[in-house]
Amino acid sequence: MERRTFLRAAAIGGSSAVLGGTLWRGAAYAAPAQPGTGPYGALGAADANGIRLPSGFTSRVIARSGQTVSGTSYTWHKAPDGGACYADGTGWIYVSNSEINPSGGASAVKFSATGTITAAYRVLSATRQNCAGGKTPWNTWLSCEEVDRGYVYETDPWGTKAAVRRDAMGRFKHEAAAADPVRKVLYLTEDVTDGCFYRFRPTSWGDLSSGTLEVLVAGTATSGPVTWSPVPDPTGATATATRNQVSGAKRFNGGEGCYYADDTCWFTTKGDNRVWQYNAAAQTIELAYDDSLVTSGTPPLTGVDNVTGSPSGDLFVAEDGGTMDICLITPDDVVAPFLHIDGQSGSEITGPAFSPDGTRLYFSSQRGTSGSSSGGITYEVKGPFRT
Repeated sequence: MERRTFLRAAAIGGSSAVLGGTLWRGAAYAAPAQPGTGPYGALGAADANGIRLPSGFTSRVIARSGQTVSGTSYTWHKAPDGGACYADGTGWIYVSNSEINPSGGASAVKFSATGTITAAYRVLSATRQNCAGGKTPWNTWLSCEEVDRGYVYETDPWGTKAAVRRDAMGRFKHEAAAADPVRKVLYLTEDVTDGCFYRFRPTSWGDLSSGTLEVLVAGTATSGPVTWSPVPDPTGATATATRNQVSGAKRFNGGEGCYYADDTCWFTTKGDNRVWQYNAAAQTIELAYDDSLVTSGTPPLTGVDNVTGSPSGDLFVAEDGGTMDICLITPDDVVAPFLHIDGQSGSEITGPAFSPDGTRLYFSSQRGTSGSSSGGITYEVKGPFRT
């Protein structure tokens, strides 16, 4: 994906507005462009599952909280949250966290080459409020506890190896993780109003049992060069919170999802509804999206949360507290809704992840139509995604 410095925002069902200039300097706005949406076109009417999709796409329900997953005897967990997909021979696996406290953990659904569900099972138990996480290059799932002094747990998507707590990755209100195989580090977000952005340098790449936790230092700047400083006490031996141990650590308002591709780590902050980009090669940060700069029409993306990427380089950003959309940001900076869920305003969209071949998108409505953690619904969308 290319590094973004300009933004074109498309409002739902309305016209596109062009925002000129680099976002962090403010913008000189042009007149609205022609009415339109994103590269997939306008959203159609809601289907039988209450999902509005572009033409050519279909949805199905994969699992519901408290009910057995189709074709299995496994009962799906409450409050499904962050997720990821893994190749499994000719099929694949989708792993999903459970954001309840206590007894959060994570579960998995296994699919055949044709997309038929063949198994479902637990991969992590007896943890707390497992929100997001991240996939490692060695095919494990990092499940993150979104509680004060929370841990990261490394889990096996196949469910054959016991999960391992990774103390060296720090104790704080963890949200998401993203692996950078070039620099051999993992980026971590923190979900508090004065949280930080971290990276973990394993002593040996592929082994998370030891290493150095660092925090991004940039003062109050929203763009420009940054540095990294080691966190003195990542394991919580002292009473000082992890985010308060390094002077000058940059504060982010509610860190949420993060995703790495092509020397860039994209991450979201829900408190100010921003999408950030960290250029790992240049060691700089800047904004990819800021809804406060959208002055024409309704901001297309609100309540930013989990984020993933597609083979085409599109970012897919799920909404929490927005309008129950998954929006995409294209490499040429078009921001537009990809799907919308009707009738679930008391919920949030979580866990977007693509199947290994890029033809299916998995995600959940954490609280479904009931607005309760016991009403979660996990979906699959299939169709002509750009490659």
